[in-house]
Amino acid sequence: MDETETLPQSADEERDVDIYGEDGAVRSSYLARVGAAIADRDVLFLRSHVGKLHQSELGHVLEALQSEQRSALIELLGDEFDFASLAEVDEAVRLEIVDAMPNQQIAEAVQDLDSDDAVYILEDLDQEDRDEILAQLPFTERVRLRRSLGYPEETAGRRMQTEFVAVPPFWTVGQTIDYMRNNADLPESFSQIFVIDPMFRLLGAIDLDRILRAGRDAKIDEIMHETRHAIPATMDQEEAAQIFEQYDLLSAAVVDENERLVGVLTIENIVDVIQEEAEEDIMRLGGVGDEELSDSVFSTSRSRTPWLVVNLFTAFLSASIIGLFDGTIQQMVALAVLMPIVASMGGNAATQTMTVTVRALATRHMDIYNAGRIIRREASVGLINGMVFALLIGMVAGLWFQSVELGGIIATAMIINMMAAALGGILIPLLLDKFGADPAISSAVFVTTVTDVVGFFSFLGLATWWFALG
Repeated sequence: MDETETLPQSADEERDVDIYGEDGAVRSSYLARVGAAIADRDVLFLRSHVGKLHQSELGHVLEALQSEQRSALIELLGDEFDFASLAEVDEAVRLEIVDAMPNQQIAEAVQDLDSDDAVYILEDLDQEDRDEILAQLPFTERVRLRRSLGYPEETAGRRMQTEFVAVPPFWTVGQTIDYMRNNADLPESFSQIFVIDPMFRLLGAIDLDRILRAGRDAKIDEIMHETRHAIPATMDQEEAAQIFEQYDLLSAAVVDENERLVGVLTIENIVDVIQEEAEEDIMRLGGVGDEELSDSVFSTSRSRTPWLVVNLFTAFLSASIIGLFDGTIQQMVALAVLMPIVASMGGNAATQTMTVTVRALATRHMDIYNAGRIIRREASVGLINGMVFALLIGMVAGLWFQSVELGGIIATAMIINMMAAALGGILIPLLLDKFGADPAISSAVFVTTVTDVVGFFSFLGLATWWFALG
């Protein structure tokens, strides 16, 4: 279906509509038809072609609609609105939608969600609204959600699902299977059954395939295995994701400080974590924090300002270096033409090294044991690239300005700055990480300053020294 095609006009027509275009965005024709249905209050069409979407698809539709259309759509869908779709939208959109809803409606909707989705929605609310919503929930569910919300943000405790299957070690396989068949409160899908003692301390786990292959009379404690990868609830979610990656896990138990089972992390949770952490690192390398596309102009401007201010001061530092050699620049205007090349090449080379370093630190692939080898490698790369580009820029500058001396000066400065770029690109993130600062958000401005200062100082300093000799 291309952009010129229209959607079925009634609920009796085909309902399986591909809402995405070739570019991966929601089709404009689909959005136009949904917008028309909202304006006409065509509940039948909306429930058939919007209400039956997967939660991620509905989330994309909500983000693509105008603000007033979102509220009207949710009202028209009524009970057909999938509240889990709010876990798929930007924070600003989610807060806008939730703020427009009465707390009683939110409380009723939260009861039908998985605990991890419920926490994801509730954690952004004001404390007063959150407490009012939790107070309307059944006791058991309220306790579970309060426990998850009590853990720090971006920890395993915040990400975990509190719905899991746990049995005592003295049960048989038959008892366990009957329990799973007859208990309607168990999670809809799971891959492991956990084994606990009377104090809820984690003893082990059994994969479902092991249960299916064992006889009904087999004891649970005879076929269970120890959980070697239980995750503390206070562990950072990125570290938990690394454990999943290292051991190829589908799920893992989450335990509190007393080794009691409090939840489970699934591969579904971890995929979201990996995506969020990757996006966060990319955004922070650009100095834009946790900005989202749905943020307002004011909040976007405010989030970008701090590091631009820092960059302004570092720019003045670079300018002051140039000011030290204003007399030399006046003697030879070619220096003003060429000096941005040295700083620019150094900045680009440093960014390459810095990106690799920050990612290696984030994934724990760089540590005290291999840091020295990687530093030597990056220094060697900087030297080789410096010599290659020194030869190229030296020849070009020499021919351009008919000066062999100028070509030699810029070539030497290029080697110096490329070496400084390589070392700065790796050492600055390492030092920031060692002192507890986030290298992703802090490195770029300092690395750029190093390459600018070293580039300008080496090029103009060499030129001044050469002219003094002459």
